[in-house]
Amino acid sequence: MANFGFRRLSIVAPFAVNWMEAKSAVGAPDLLREAKVFETLADAVRSCNLVVGTGSLDRRKPEQAILGLPEAAAQVRHALSAERIDRNRIALVFGSEKHGLTSDDLSWCHALIVIDTSEAQPSMNLGQAVAVCLYELSRTNFDGQAHSGLGTSPVLEIDPKEGHQNPTSGQLDRLAELIEETMAAANYTTRGMRSANGEAMRVLLRRLMPNDADLRRMMGLFRRILWQFDKKTGKN
Repeated sequence: MANFGFRRLSIVAPFAVNWMEAKSAVGAPDLLREAKVFETLADAVRSCNLVVGTGSLDRRKPEQAILGLPEAAAQVRHALSAERIDRNRIALVFGSEKHGLTSDDLSWCHALIVIDTSEAQPSMNLGQAVAVCLYELSRTNFDGQAHSGLGTSPVLEIDPKEGHQNPTSGQLDRLAELIEETMAAANYTTRGMRSANGEAMRVLLRRLMPNDADLRRMMGLFRRILWQFDKKTGKN
């Protein structure tokens, strides 16, 4: 990260012993000291309006848009141009060294970036994958400013219509929770399936990419439906 001018590092549920021993890095001790630690990925990306995962396709079939790294990097630079940077907060997410991003991790992502590698060995070492991605993001039109790692998708609207903003991950999660609550009130699904449905709902909302006005309408609709269910069952 220090090599390529990136400063905003967030760590999710690190192995405590290794993380506490990571006291220094050549040329980057401040980056480690200033890193933020979160218990969950949802907490780490809550303020972001675009979240992009990384990984290979050898063991997964993601529902999200799949982007080649050069294409994703070009769109990131566009999203972070001077006139757009104040309204876009974007996160690039890497999984653990052992197993990468899980399907649950990917449910918080709008898209997946894939690095072209040999078919005989599609998996990359974590540190190498980070270096390749950050190099590609910074290699052209880099303005020297410190940004988070980032990405977008050709099927997503990174610059919504004038007067609207893309919702943050936290706002989408609140809508997903409201929809899940409504589904439970309607007996749409069994308790055992609620976790899987929650994951599917997170993916769906990120594929739809509603703007802030859409989000308010949807929140209002499901609140009204839930109020009607509660009214019939005497909960209010």
